[in-house]
Amino acid sequence: MDRRDFTLGAGALAIAVMAPPASATTDGISAAARSVWRRATVLDCNIGPKISSDHFPMAQGDLDAVRASGVSAIKNSIGGFNASFEDTVAELAFYQRMVEAHPDVFMQIRNVADFAIAKRTHRMGMIFGFESATALADKLDNITLFRWLGVRVMQLSYNLTSPFGAGVLAPPEATLTDLGRQAIARMNEIGVALDLSHANPATTTAAMAASTKPVIMSHAGCKAVHDNPRNKTDDQMRALANKGGLMGIFDLFYLAPAGRQPNLDDYMAHMTHALKVCGEDHVGIGSDSSLAPWDTSPEAEKRFQESLDYRKKTGVAAPEEDRPLYVIGLNTNRRTEIIADALIKRGYSERVAEKVLGANFIGALGRIWS
Repeated sequence: MDRRDFTLGAGALAIAVMAPPASATTDGISAAARSVWRRATVLDCNIGPKISSDHFPMAQGDLDAVRASGVSAIKNSIGGFNASFEDTVAELAFYQRMVEAHPDVFMQIRNVADFAIAKRTHRMGMIFGFESATALADKLDNITLFRWLGVRVMQLSYNLTSPFGAGVLAPPEATLTDLGRQAIARMNEIGVALDLSHANPATTTAAMAASTKPVIMSHAGCKAVHDNPRNKTDDQMRALANKGGLMGIFDLFYLAPAGRQPNLDDYMAHMTHALKVCGEDHVGIGSDSSLAPWDTSPEAEKRFQESLDYRKKTGVAAPEEDRPLYVIGLNTNRRTEIIADALIKRGYSERVAEKVLGANFIGALGRIWS
């Protein structure tokens, strides 16, 4: 069981049985926001597609949800926080089979030119990425192996420690290891984006110094808005931007204090703070959830609680993991349209909205992968 079990069930491939209706609608979207959303190449840099079973062809409702989302590409995290090498390869094979079964709906993103192809052909491009380093073990050659299998984004650790570095729940003195420096050099050499979303401050600082290319934080929040270990400080965010990197804002419980469900205003407080600190060229979207709306049925709530209990048992649960994984006002497969509207209604230009929707991440990944 891993992080994706929050949103994608508890099967070997973490397949979801999601709620059919969205609890948010796109009614009231401005014409300007709808226009920019339709023309943008939308990239959500940490989200999973809706998958109701592991059988092919996929359910028509799942395919319709993908097409209606307006999302041209996603970074799809593979392997959770503790999947073995073998299970991670099996999950990669599953998504490759998905692309094979539905080539008119999905494609794999391997280089920056593929984003334009996905947009032009009305398909959802999938970037394969790792949340943790478990599947890599302590072998640098596994970085190369998974790169050839199409994994283009990797982290050094999840919330605890790994042979490469330390996550946000590790002791503060834990930092980048010598093997971690070698791993970063290998990633830079072969075109893998280094993701520091889960890295602790010491590892973040050391990794940014070690990397010769920009790095990303694909899914995080702002510590100045809400103090949680999974949120980043202004200094970390400025350093990221100064290196040419990108920060994606997630829609998780870490956006707001315990005891209440985060809402759209909470989300936009983090988004606007990131834009202020990092600048308009260094902020994007990294939902860290599922494209499908959160299932609020009693059965789904029970599964969620089991997943949360498992995370706590394994020591990877961050503080305030005490609520379902959705933001009130964004619980829809068209959340990116609502974010565009919220930006414009807060005085940002269509140009800035289009950057946040995907152009920023696409540009950064192009620089990193080249």
